Amino acid sequence: MFENKSVAIVVPAHNEEKLILRVLETLPDWVDRVFVVDDRSRDNTKEKVLGHMAKDSRVKLLEHVKNKGVGGAIATGYKACVEEGCDIAVVMAGDAQMDPNDLEALVRPVAEDKTDYAKGNRLFTGQAWEIIPRYRYIGNAALSLLTKIASGYWHVADSQCGYTAISREALQKINVDKIYPRYGMPNDLLVKLNVADQRVCDVQVRPVYNIGEVSGIRVTSIIVSISWLLINRFFARMVNKYIIRDFHPMVFFYIFGLIAFPAGAISGMYLLLFRLLEGPVSVTSALFAAFLSISGLQFLLFAMWFDMESNRHLKPKVRG
Repeated sequence: MFENKSVAIVVPAHNEEKLILRVLETLPDWVDRVFVVDDRSRDNTKEKVLGHMAKDSRVKLLEHVKNKGVGGAIATGYKACVEEGCDIAVVMAGDAQMDPNDLEALVRPVAEDKTDYAKGNRLFTGQAWEIIPRYRYIGNAALSLLTKIASGYWHVADSQCGYTAISREALQKINVDKIYPRYGMPNDLLVKLNVADQRVCDVQVRPVYNIGEVSGIRVTSIIVSISWLLINRFFARMVNKYIIRDFHPMVFFYIFGLIAFPAGAISGMYLLLFRLLEGPVSVTSALFAAFLSISGLQFLLFAMWFDMESNRHLKPKVRG
């Protein structure tokens, strides 16, 4: 128990025989339950967990008949937490990249009802640039920006950090079965929490790398797939939150901006190429392209500002 709240750890694991015991053996005593979700591992992950269960009654093994992805494994763990009535569910990966020393700081704001969802932010520390591989840092930064726009949580960063804590009430307000099953799960969950009007905060955590973990992530393909997911979820959030549930004029600003700005930018590029390759262009055409670009950009910026204001109440006053 932590602050009179029961805490469960969800450990999604796929081929984590090398480091899974380090995760389980370093959990503090106040953790009440541990759900290890074996996502169809092909190594000895299951055997390692079963061996540890003999000396730690808190641990329970959940097995997938077929691989569902990290998001699918977390969803399975979340459902187990709700079924057993745990107050707070924490996600810690099976590769030991989430420092147990940060666990208390992550759980505290949820336990004290200052937020509904606390997520780790590895970028708070000034050492992040040196510790995190550069290509992953840059990719994370790009996806974090897109996630801000798609989710409406403009105050959060490090969107790909999966070290999180969520209240049982928040889990019950979203459809866990509809969570994106792959690596875009943290991004998708943020969008769902925003539609459900849940508070989210960042908590500083230490980045952990080069401890023997093996990443199967191909950064380029992940950025492309998650970017497409975020575009899809952005429009879904606009429809669900600002049209179906409660109308907001920012929808029109986004529509006009997404039409005018690309049209102006494409027209401007065409006229520039025409000027370089063919000759003079019409002043009227150039002015019209500039008008579309500037007007579209203004519409988009105003829409983002409206979105920030509309979600300001979801930014809890919690110090990371």
